[in-house]
Amino acid sequence: MKFSIITPNRNGERFLEESVKSILSQKKDGINIEYIIIDGASTDASLAVVEKYRDQISIFISEPDKGPVDAINKGLSLASGDILAWLNSDDRYHPNAFQRVSNAFAAHPEKALCFGRCRIIDEEGREIRQWITRFKEMFFPVSSQFAIQCINFVSQPTFFFTRKALEAAGRLREDLVAAWDYDFVLRLWEHGGAVCLKDPAPIADFRWHRGSISGRHYGMQFKEEVEAAKHHAGALAPQTLIHHCVRWGIVGIYSLMASKIR
Repeated sequence: MKFSIITPNRNGERFLEESVKSILSQKKDGINIEYIIIDGASTDASLAVVEKYRDQISIFISEPDKGPVDAINKGLSLASGDILAWLNSDDRYHPNAFQRVSNAFAAHPEKALCFGRCRIIDEEGREIRQWITRFKEMFFPVSSQFAIQCINFVSQPTFFFTRKALEAAGRLREDLVAAWDYDFVLRLWEHGGAVCLKDPAPIADFRWHRGSISGRHYGMQFKEEVEAAKHHAGALAPQTLIHHCVRWGIVGIYSLMASKIR
């Protein structure tokens, strides 16, 4: 089983090396990894970071692009693995994550995607917002297409998908600002469903900071998520109505947290 992992990056030198090392370290478990870095013509020290690990990187491209979705789609077009994923340059995987995902797909080859637990960390790597993590994990026991249309409880850094599912679902939508990963999960789910890793060990860490997409565009993110649920479930479906309520509750909480940070 071959993994293809894509890292989109533009001027992400601050966290890039930690992200790269978290991917390459998975090889110690005997995992076959095709590692692809798509850089958007960075002007910081990102290229120097990449050069330190260049002999372990399968494909590296640095050229202007239209943003992270464009970069990820470019990487997906080059990937040759059986299992695919992307990890943003400010996030990181936990040890043994790929082995656990490989075991899950071996046990459930019919599934389109696999996901698991994800910590939220700050710029210093300290775990924060544990209540959000626990809230998402509450939905793991009822993981289903209905549930994922009601609320997005799948954290992007933890999900992996099969080549077959990608070919059926298509690539990421470049017309969305912030919810393109959720829309993608909904499309993948339609082509085989998902296996949820419920064991306590996290798969990955999502780094929240003011410069991240979720840090800057959370209002737009949850608006787009409702539209995605509406598109996949139907305008009057109970899932869509539930997601409308979820949206305003979460946006209100996030707005309150943002006001306290200022």
